[in-house]
Amino acid sequence: MFDKFTVLLVDDTSENLALMSEILKTEYRVIAAKNGQSALKVLESQPVDIVILDIVMPNMDGYEVIKRIKSNSDTHDLPVIFLTAKNSIQDEEKGFALGACDYINKPISPPIIKSRVRTHIQIKRHRDFLKDKNAYLEAEVQKRTKELSAAQDATIAALASLAETRDQETGNHIKRTQLYVKTLASKLATLPKYKKALSEDVIELFYKSAPLHDIGKVGIPDAILLKGGKLTSEEFEIMKTHARLGYDAIAKAEKEVSGEVRFLKIAKEIALSHHEKWDGSGYPNGLSAEQIPLSARLMAIADVYDALISKRVYKDAMTHEQAIYILREGRGSHFDPEILGEFLAIEQEFLSIALQYAD
Repeated sequence: MFDKFTVLLVDDTSENLALMSEILKTEYRVIAAKNGQSALKVLESQPVDIVILDIVMPNMDGYEVIKRIKSNSDTHDLPVIFLTAKNSIQDEEKGFALGACDYINKPISPPIIKSRVRTHIQIKRHRDFLKDKNAYLEAEVQKRTKELSAAQDATIAALASLAETRDQETGNHIKRTQLYVKTLASKLATLPKYKKALSEDVIELFYKSAPLHDIGKVGIPDAILLKGGKLTSEEFEIMKTHARLGYDAIAKAEKEVSGEVRFLKIAKEIALSHHEKWDGSGYPNGLSAEQIPLSARLMAIADVYDALISKRVYKDAMTHEQAIYILREGRGSHFDPEILGEFLAIEQEFLSIALQYAD
């Protein structure tokens, strides 16, 4: 580690190098290179803070040297001062256009050299400080974002489990339906119609929000939620309120946050509307067709498929084939026909998820 800033002098004349070194050596660590190739090798092997570069040199002139310096990501931001006898306006314009930070004409003036080098070293110090600061802040933001995302996932899982603990036979239902929704959304995203609506970020939000689809069940009495037989019409009306209860609970939580939270917006859609049906016969609002949010249309297929293949207090589990038959029968009535078609194309992926996360 050097205490002094390092200046790289590049000039094909030994006398110029000696004079420049004498002027600068008391304040800086000075490295001399007699041609462009040597200068570039120095930059590859050790840190340099500023380059003072002659233009007229054999084999590789200063213009070519600065082009190579600026084209290299490791040295792109390195300040380069041209020190040359070429003093026309056109020469200066070319030098600045190639990325030089300053242009000093020969013959050499020691006060000017010292002042210009000192100025550009200070500018570089401030720029490097801000760059390091920004890199640190960016790393901290990424760290905090990751922590927030992990806390968000844990909170969602905890909230969803409140509903699931009311029904001891649902087991891995949360994980399965999450993966069903993500898998089906990813398949749908390959269609031109849905490519824009289902970006990777949106699919991830669907995945995060899916566990809250039945959060409203915490408000349903055990006598109805755990009943071992068919519900009466009155009981079913109470059961249906879980969609609105879930929506209201999420909406209340959302009010505590300043500004809209996208995953909570989607969670509200799913909680409220995943029991809506394509033909308008669902609940709670009797929405039909594309009035039903896309997230809820996806969730409807995922939820029904898993309910059919899972054992419940009121029924035995169906086989995958039986579930597929029922879902196919609901195409265009219960389910969005286009999305159901995409589901049928990847039904084996659903089966694989069901087997991997079986209760």
